Amino acid sequence: MIETNPQQNSVKKILPLILATAIFMQMLDSTILNTSLPSIAKDLHESPLNMQNAIISYVLTLAVFMPASGFLADRFGTKKVFIFSLILFSLGSLFCSLSQNLTHLVISRVIQGVGGSLMTPVGKLALIKTFDKNELLKAMNFAIIPALIGPVLGPLVGGYMVDYLSWHWIFLINIPIGVLGIILGLKFMPDYKSDDVDFDFKGFLIFAAASLLLSVSLELFGDMQNITPVLIVFILGFLFLYYYYKHAKKEGHPIFPLNLFQVRTFRVGIVGNLATRLGISSVPLLLPLMIQIAYKQSAVTSGWIIAPMALTAIFGKSSVIKILDKYGYRQTLMINTFIIGTLICMLAIPDIHTSLYWFIPIIAVLGFFNSIQFTSMNTISIADLRNFQTSSGNSLISVNQQLAIGFGIAFGLIVLKIFENSDLIKGETHNAFRYTFLTVGILTILSGLVFRRLHISDGKNMKSKEE
Repeated sequence: MIETNPQQNSVKKILPLILATAIFMQMLDSTILNTSLPSIAKDLHESPLNMQNAIISYVLTLAVFMPASGFLADRFGTKKVFIFSLILFSLGSLFCSLSQNLTHLVISRVIQGVGGSLMTPVGKLALIKTFDKNELLKAMNFAIIPALIGPVLGPLVGGYMVDYLSWHWIFLINIPIGVLGIILGLKFMPDYKSDDVDFDFKGFLIFAAASLLLSVSLELFGDMQNITPVLIVFILGFLFLYYYYKHAKKEGHPIFPLNLFQVRTFRVGIVGNLATRLGISSVPLLLPLMIQIAYKQSAVTSGWIIAPMALTAIFGKSSVIKILDKYGYRQTLMINTFIIGTLICMLAIPDIHTSLYWFIPIIAVLGFFNSIQFTSMNTISIADLRNFQTSSGNSLISVNQQLAIGFGIAFGLIVLKIFENSDLIKGETHNAFRYTFLTVGILTILSGLVFRRLHISDGKNMKSKEE
């Protein structure tokens, strides 16, 4: 049974904005803490190294609870769950700003994480169910821009707030955005639910354990002294995934049905997201690190160098529909991935004596093509899903994206450490970054081969209506 809001035209205008506010808060919150940790550590009388728990607790909570988002939306309705998630996220943000010690901060970040794990998947699910396939590309295209802007603005905004206000404001900034989302959600969020709901609790626990173990291993990869325990946790994560596969074959209503992977466009979208984000996700971390470590510049300077990526992502938004309509998903994704990989390789060209301004045009162009990439991958993944598959498929896409971003960051750091410890760079840290960009860029180019599995006609039902 589907309940729809009678103000359908108003809903279609406002719903992408509601989802955009949710995505923006979540993506901003995933990165804004990075430049603020030393200041928070000093205020809470903690070592900056211990402060990583404040980041890890949020990421792990997202990984554990995201798989349940589809069921909760079907059971209680998209409107109730979405508004509940915004209230929880905003309260978590308030508690974070009031934290008196690290334990308080970690508990507050877990509350935030529970809200964040439901907020974006449920908002996206409402979008998918509201718009026809030929309208969805345009709607998703608008809502996805904050996912590109958030990680870029996060370190910059965080740096300025810590320098000119106090670290408490990096959490308080979420509250007015959350209140706006709640007000708009109460009025315009449609309330979709399903009568045929059967929660696979065992499957949820198995998949949550797999997500948790993989997320822990990714966090450990970034700061590893001994690789053995990291590999054990990583392998355990994949064993739990295999255990889930065996469970889903026998279970009548698994939380993520295996028939999702019989849909070729969904399968290619999931694998493509995972493969191409290895390179794309590492750039917003590696470039500011290089500017601060090798070029000895401030965090605010590195933030400004990477900021054009957010601006050009908006221009990419206005072009992606025309590009997809003209060239189709297969050709667009293959060529676009090649361009992104080439641009990442170009970040390896400047030496230590080259002006920092050299990076700005590369980063600006990269933001444009990233925008095209994310919109195309997200929409092709859901292009051929049936109505009964949208809840579980959308939840799995969200979990996959979260893990893919984590894999990308961890992968970039691992490659950097390998080159730092090799004889190739001869003690020159800048060259370690250059070789890392080259490696990551080449692998990104190769990842575009995943999209060869698409047919030329795939995504035709996603073509937008003429204005």
